[in-house]
Order: sequence, then structure tokens, then C-alpha cells
Amino acid sequence: MRDVEQTIISQYGTSRTISKLIQNMNDYIDPCADIDNFYDFIFNVDTAQGFGLDIWGRIVNVERADYPVNGVLMTDEQFRELVYLKALSNISASNSPSINQLLRNWMTGRGRCYVTDLGGMSMVYVFEFQLAPFEIQIITQSGIFLRPAGVGDIVITTPFPVFGFSEMGTFYAAPFDQAPFMPETYAVS
Repeated sequence: MRDVEQTIISQYGTSRTISKLIQNMNDYIDPCADIDNFYDFIFNVDTAQGFGLDIWGRIVNVERADYPVNGVLMTDEQFRELVYLKALSNISASNSPSINQLLRNWMTGRGRCYVTDLGGMSMVYVFEFQLAPFEIQIITQSGIFLRPAGVGDIVITTPFPVFGFSEMGTFYAAPFDQAPFMPETYAVS
């Protein structure tokens, strides 16, 4: 602390013993280091670690222990992603544009991912790349990716390009197999 003498009340200001105790305590305890550590390890989400991230998880209402993969808890980096996602989800609408923005923010640089309204009270999440097990848990179990009430959802994750509808089932490929494909040379006038 700077100017520690100014913190001593006047009635003890002339006491050598008290002044020396306070001066020694000031030399041994540096609150600046503690404040910097608090900021780095707890308050700043970008640099928080362990316990600090767990506090942020409680603030945004998500727990690290809720998403173990094969009995192993998320790493700090994985949990940090989850905290950011949950914070953004808390202030987002539950519509396709908002969910698509969440997906783009989360999966930056991984490939295309999006949500599509299928009609009939259902929607599909499409990931044109493989997801890690903890990412699948986040999508399917965390409640971060909100959907309107009564709307079902499907998750498709596969490396693209693909051609085929077997993974979708016959219901979602409804117009398929109802007419022949047009030859490539066919011209529409």
C-alpha cells in the first residue's frame, strides 16, 4: 500500500511498536498482487482457471460436472467455450437466425454449421464436419441451443460432401423417390 502512515489513526500515530507492525505488514502483504491474481484467475473470463471458471458457470447457470465425457470433466478451454455460449444464449431469441449466430460464433473455422426449420414443428442442426463428444453433449443436453416450445430437433454431423438420404430416413426425404431424376443433358425452357 502507498503511504501506509496515512492509514494509522492519530492516537496510535506516535507509537513505534504499532507503526513498525503496520509497516512490516505492509511490506509482507502486497494487495496489488492479490488483486491482479483475483482479476486473472477469477474475474476475467478469458484468463479464469478452474475455480474461477466454475464461478462463471454458476453465474450463467451451467455446471462443468453436468457434461462429463467417459467420466472425464471438461478442460478449462472447453468449459470456457460453454460459459461464453451460455451467456450469449441467455440474451438471445430462440429463433433460427439467433441459433445460427450462436453456431457460427462457437464453431468458427471448423466448417459450415447451421440450423434449418423443417416445418411441421421440427428443425435440424447440420454440421458439415465431425463433432467431438463433448460438443455433441452441449448441443443435445445443455439447453443452450434453445428451440421454440413443442419443436423437435435432429442433429446431423458428417463430413461433407455427401450424397444420400439414408441417414435422414424416409420421412425427411419425402419428395425423394417420387419421380425419376432428370438426365444431366435435360434443358428447361
